[in-house]
Amino acid sequence: MDNNQYKLAIVGATGLVGRTALKVLEEKNLPISEYVFFASSHSSGKELVFQNKTYIVRELTESSFDEGFDFAIFSAGSDTAKKYAPIAAAHGCIVVDNSSAFRMEKNVPLVVPEVNPEEIKNNHGIIANPNCSTIQAVVPLKALDNKYHITRVVYSTYQAVSGAGRLGLEDLENGAKGIPPKKFAHPIYNNCLPHIDVFLENGYTKEEEKMINETRKILKRPGLKVTATCVRVPVTNSHSESINVEFEKPFELEEIRETLSNYPGIVLLDNVSKNEYPLATIASGHDEVYVGRIRRDESVENGLNLWVVADNIRKGAASNAIQIVEKLIEYDM
Repeated sequence: MDNNQYKLAIVGATGLVGRTALKVLEEKNLPISEYVFFASSHSSGKELVFQNKTYIVRELTESSFDEGFDFAIFSAGSDTAKKYAPIAAAHGCIVVDNSSAFRMEKNVPLVVPEVNPEEIKNNHGIIANPNCSTIQAVVPLKALDNKYHITRVVYSTYQAVSGAGRLGLEDLENGAKGIPPKKFAHPIYNNCLPHIDVFLENGYTKEEEKMINETRKILKRPGLKVTATCVRVPVTNSHSESINVEFEKPFELEEIRETLSNYPGIVLLDNVSKNEYPLATIASGHDEVYVGRIRRDESVENGLNLWVVADNIRKGAASNAIQIVEKLIEYDM
């Protein structure tokens, strides 16, 4: 392939995930010669400084992709993705979409590069980025499923307000001042809210259903037993998760630790004698998934508990999408 000949569009460039994507791209040295930034009419015309150059944000329209792009990262919500991603794909652009619009569609790969990079090659113009809470969970789960074959997963999440965007961050800040929330149903300040996204008829939230269904799709285990409780907590950034896993095969804890520490994208932080375990403040600003508090679940046969923490805006969204673009370049697609 010719170096520095790729053209990349960022849709939703002025949002929280979009701006983080720009930061991550500045840290990497991708062979991209041209960047174009798009946003809604509300944000078009704004200036963005990227790689010491000033760019004017363009308004996203139905003709935006007429000029031709190799790749586009969409971070602008499901409605925007549903309308514009197929247009981009029809013009030969491969879209990596951060929304939930296409995740469960049969012919759309749902990709975490450390877990199922081979699925990237099966794209038909659109690749879905999984939910932030799912991405960090499936990295250690894949490492363990390969060796011990998972039979059941129980998720309990502690999700940061940045996952709800700028309004979520503002609700936390304003809550300390007694200002009523705009994003959440109740004040997030001093509260844990067992309510992320909308409630479904079965009593689960849409976020919980996403984790269940996406885990099965990514791990290629459609019948896997998975349940989830997703909770918003008064933490600025980085999601924490308690993951309870049951395996078909017996295991030794040292083997578990060795398997996880040798798996790409994982940082093992598990020394309780020194109070070392994953924290939101440790994970923030990084792309790795931090795993610790590894211990046997003695209430069941072949059960294990993990504590998993990752930056939900980086690994949970922007960085994972950029890793997919890196793979697309590597595969010369």
